[in-house]
Amino acid sequence: MGRDVSEGAFTRDDRVRYRQKVRRCLDVFALMLDDFGFDADRPMTGLEIELNLVDSAAEPAMRNEEILADIADPLFQTELGQFNLELNAEPRLIEGTGFADYEHDLRGSLSRADERAARSDAKIVLVGILPTLTEGHLVEDNLSTNERYRVLNDQIVGARGEDIELDIRGVEQLRTHTDSIAPEAACTSLQFHLQVAPDSFADYWNASQSIAGVQVAVGANSPFLYGRQLWAETRIALFQQATDTRPDELKAQGVRPRVWFGERWITSIFDLFEENVRYFPPLLPICEDEDPVEVLHAGGVPQLGELRLHNGTVYRWNRPVYDIMNGRPHLRVENRVLPAGPTVVDMLANAAFYFGLVRGLAEADRPIWSQLTFSSAEENFHAAARRGLDAVLHWPGLGDVPVTKLVLDQLLPTAATGLDGFGVAPAQRDRLLDIIEQRCRTGRNGAVWQTEAVWAAERHHGMDRAAALHHMVQRYAELQRTNQPVHTWPTT
Repeated sequence: MGRDVSEGAFTRDDRVRYRQKVRRCLDVFALMLDDFGFDADRPMTGLEIELNLVDSAAEPAMRNEEILADIADPLFQTELGQFNLELNAEPRLIEGTGFADYEHDLRGSLSRADERAARSDAKIVLVGILPTLTEGHLVEDNLSTNERYRVLNDQIVGARGEDIELDIRGVEQLRTHTDSIAPEAACTSLQFHLQVAPDSFADYWNASQSIAGVQVAVGANSPFLYGRQLWAETRIALFQQATDTRPDELKAQGVRPRVWFGERWITSIFDLFEENVRYFPPLLPICEDEDPVEVLHAGGVPQLGELRLHNGTVYRWNRPVYDIMNGRPHLRVENRVLPAGPTVVDMLANAAFYFGLVRGLAEADRPIWSQLTFSSAEENFHAAARRGLDAVLHWPGLGDVPVTKLVLDQLLPTAATGLDGFGVAPAQRDRLLDIIEQRCRTGRNGAVWQTEAVWAAERHHGMDRAAALHHMVQRYAELQRTNQPVHTWPTT
């Protein structure tokens, strides 16, 4: 979100200046896309993992500030809720043993963080929504103390002008209201970054949109919220609703939500930034001192701070990123559809499946998005979030097909080809894609394990729902530390 801000700092003049500056940045970005040297020689990848902190009773531990200070590692940052942290892996190539290097580093970082958290009677849990969260936990007082989160909350709630409604209907139903964005803190995700060249960005973004539903179905890990079993990946609905700036009247008029799948295939990254400016009013109108035109004319690399900040408040499931590293600008697709967990190896299997599949489809002779309507891609996404591995998706040449059959018969070979294109070592490729294959063959991912474990506690041990959820989270935390993939976990 950029630099820290002070509460109540925005005036009408701030918003006018910011809008003008964002458009000036957009003009400069267009010029850069035409003839600027973007770094794209060797595509780097990145991972971000949002974490939950729980105490010895499996309750959320509101202690991220003291734990972060004890960890003292710049790879860890605060997140929205006081029971959240974020871990940013060091970017790297995935050729050769890149995935093994990710695994070694992530397990080491998480182990060290767990040791520090234990000093505060807490431990780390990797899960899409912490099942023991209640409405009493997700309140404004439990937002992280960094002022930028308070300002963001004020801007979203102020733009809406009324309480935010949560209405999620799945296996069970949840309908409630909130006066803050605190429920968004329940959504802990796994985010992939893939560096791409400007002339191939559209292909990679379109491919990412095409497979978003498949990713969610295979990786779902968020079946419970406020004690109710809802969607396989409830995080999708919760994130969209908890940050919705639109009252019912604006929804009826077709105003776009800030958590947005999109509405069309693109031909350039510029399409996405231009949509951001055209459709979404600024939430955080903070202007930098830089004049991007002057910097560009002087032969420098513009930061485009306003454009980047505005992009950070439009929550696309596949977000375009402009960034600068070592003095050179680059572009990335930020894939944001997946939940955290259950284990490091599960998350890296999800990463291998995404990176390989998106490359295989982006470089195919006949693009998948020329055969799949955008509306079908969006319908697949929401069907997968509701049903997980039981979802039936629409796919060109197959019609309506069970997602497990689609993955086993078509998409895993494509992902393997894509990983070969990155130069991934065959042993790494096979180990990680086999985890995806076994999830599909066994019908077991994180969401399935959670629901089966809760059912077992309720039916075989006579626990009520609250006790079953706490029991399940305790067992989940133990199994997570084995780093054995979730499809192998026992439910008792």
